[in-house]
Amino acid sequence: MDSVILAHISDLHIGQDQGDGGARALRRARDVVERLNGLHGELDGVLVTGDLADHGLPEEYETVRELLATLRFPVATCPGNHDERGAFRAGLLDEPQEDGPVNRVHRFGGYTVAMADSSIPGRDDGHLDDDTLTWLDKVLADTDDPALVCFHHPPVKLGVPFVDGIRLTEPERLAEVVHAHDNVVAVLCGHAHTGATTTFAGRPLVVAPGVVSTVVLPFESTTVIDYGLPPAVAFHLFDDNAAHDRGLVTHFRSL
Repeated sequence: MDSVILAHISDLHIGQDQGDGGARALRRARDVVERLNGLHGELDGVLVTGDLADHGLPEEYETVRELLATLRFPVATCPGNHDERGAFRAGLLDEPQEDGPVNRVHRFGGYTVAMADSSIPGRDDGHLDDDTLTWLDKVLADTDDPALVCFHHPPVKLGVPFVDGIRLTEPERLAEVVHAHDNVVAVLCGHAHTGATTTFAGRPLVVAPGVVSTVVLPFESTTVIDYGLPPAVAFHLFDDNAAHDRGLVTHFRSL
């Protein structure tokens, strides 16, 4: 298998503040899309790990859909805590408005990409419920492809108190599933509005930077959220022939 390249973005928050903030959020998201479309080479896909909308409103998803449709690469999405499942389904997936988790599987460049729903309606922290973990276990068991497990909420502390307090709950349940499948190459998420890398269940864990804003570390500033820093994207390069970190290299790029 040749190397696979995926762009990973998160936390667009389209519609933020429904005013000037909304215009700014959309402008930053458009800048990211323009950057990706202007790449010299090709991507195998673009992953968007949650908080596509800010208030979960139908008109926000209409804007998100129009925006993502302009990408020249295939796109996979999952909800975040600011998303609303029914409107997400109707606005982005052309499906009936149902309340259950929005879990979808995609295949990019010979990789199986499981986009799982870690949102809890009405709450900011995350959870992968029994149905989602059962679904994920089956997806991973049913493929011999290398696989990526993607969702919104980081399953570990990142050293950012604001984010750590609303991370994924009961991560050990997910760890059991990941440990059971050797084909899991990496775990990818968002939510933190800051690019970060660590490990989870013995696999690389990569958190995408935020598009709408950046959450800063406590020693950087007394400000929690910086709206002045530019939006950013993670590029994941996968090479089955590499002998390090399951063939994964991640590059973070600010616009």
